[in-house]
Amino acid sequence: MLKSARLSVLGLVFFSAAAALGSAKALADNGSRVEVTITNLTRGQIISPVVVASHTGRFEPLFQLGSPASGELAAVAEDAMLDPLITALSTDPDVYDVETVFGVGGPIMPGESASVVVEVRGRFRLLSMAGMLVTTNDAFFALRGVRVPSQGSRIHYSPAYDAGSEANNEDCNFIPGPPCGSPEVRDIAGSEKYVHIHAGIHGIGNLDPSMHDWRNPVAEITVTRLSGK
Repeated sequence: MLKSARLSVLGLVFFSAAAALGSAKALADNGSRVEVTITNLTRGQIISPVVVASHTGRFEPLFQLGSPASGELAAVAEDAMLDPLITALSTDPDVYDVETVFGVGGPIMPGESASVVVEVRGRFRLLSMAGMLVTTNDAFFALRGVRVPSQGSRIHYSPAYDAGSEANNEDCNFIPGPPCGSPEVRDIAGSEKYVHIHAGIHGIGNLDPSMHDWRNPVAEITVTRLSGK
């Protein structure tokens, strides 16, 4: 089921303008390059393509635990809709480069890794990123403002967060990923309305916890310096 979903799950949003946009800023002068590799650590959750941005310390964090998610982040967490977040990042003066991490066929399957090269320079030496766990109502993984290494590699881990923008009903009528396939349909009546650590899949709807639940962390992120200082 998971392998066959590689190309079909959320195809209408995975290969949208996000793929074509690439870098948000012109890659010029004496910038440096880092490689970001994301590994899906779950057994049965697919991770959507991931938005990665290099930015300054003045950049407003993607989210704050205990506070409402932005509309752009909620779009990622609910439906893997990347374009609103990419557009917001691309127009932010504190962001230098915006890239999208695609797995083979689009999403990053359980146990698989995917990489992208990101430009950093000057004050733009922090990285933030977010991607959806697609067989959920509104779960995502993220990093917020981690510093790129001056040399070598640095490894980070992310738990699953809950955007709090949609009820966790585990009902296939509201879930975009397999085995469901219902993108852009939301149940907001029972939403928590703030970002928090996700409580996982409990089998209250159509999802089997033995397949789709997880134990944190859900993603390993390796940042490797390729060039520059």
